Amino acid sequence: MTANPALPAAVSPTSTDGATLHRPVIDWFDAHARDLPWRRPEAGAWGVMVSEFMLQQTPVSRVLPVYEQWLARWPRPADLAAEPPGEAVRAWGRLGYPRRALRLHGAAAAIRERHGGDVPTDHAQLLALPGVGEYTAAAVASFAYGQRHAVLDTNVRRVFARAIAGTQYPPNATTAAERKLARTLLPDDEHTAARWAAATMELGALVCTARTPACVRCPIVAHCAWQGAGAPEHEGPPRRGQTYAGTDRQVRGKLLAVLREAITPVAQASLDQVWDEPVQRARALDGLVADGLVEPLAGGYYRLPLT
Repeated sequence: MTANPALPAAVSPTSTDGATLHRPVIDWFDAHARDLPWRRPEAGAWGVMVSEFMLQQTPVSRVLPVYEQWLARWPRPADLAAEPPGEAVRAWGRLGYPRRALRLHGAAAAIRERHGGDVPTDHAQLLALPGVGEYTAAAVASFAYGQRHAVLDTNVRRVFARAIAGTQYPPNATTAAERKLARTLLPDDEHTAARWAAATMELGALVCTARTPACVRCPIVAHCAWQGAGAPEHEGPPRRGQTYAGTDRQVRGKLLAVLREAITPVAQASLDQVWDEPVQRARALDGLVADGLVEPLAGGYYRLPLT
């Protein structure tokens, strides 16, 4: 990609700081943010947490219907914790990476046991929940409780890489330097910092995209170090999706689909029908058992986990 002569002239990278970027990005967000259910006040902290688990490696369009069904069935963490973990796997449907369902169930159980059924407000307590990592704890604390935390997902990292570092893509894994930069860019005011976190994420999702960034619509293009350098292309991302057809992931998905549809335990013979290659099929089923997604029973039967 090359610099667009129709774009405003960009300033040098060293002249750009957080204060320069905050207002235009937040104003853009106020005008262009998508109306997503987890952003509404009625979603609460639990709705935010559910969305963050579901949105990991999954696009918004696929998450929306499952999210709505999930919150209708389990409007509070205790509602989910009261059901077997297999029901979480069943309700996860075809979102992919179903271990997220087990982790969310585990987090719900911990919230019920440790925090009286309410998603904790304290960042350290959020981070201590099963399945909640650095990003998710910061996202829930920021988006649900309006706290001041650096929220670094792929979209935010890409915005910072281009606007501040002048490079087309961020590193493959989050670095200490990125975390330090994100903290440096945070507004001092908690409310403004929370809006900044949401706004930079939305900017990366809608404008500063991986493959075809819409720089002419970017509110900070005049301050973008990457554009100022002529938008040089770099090796590496955008990352391409992993091949799915014929993989163990596909076989696991087919096996889980049968088990999700079944009310009673499923015989091995029924599972054998979903994939012709016996070695790969057995490997996939063993993997599901090892991950706690499937429970083996006597007599060659299987079910979603009850405990």
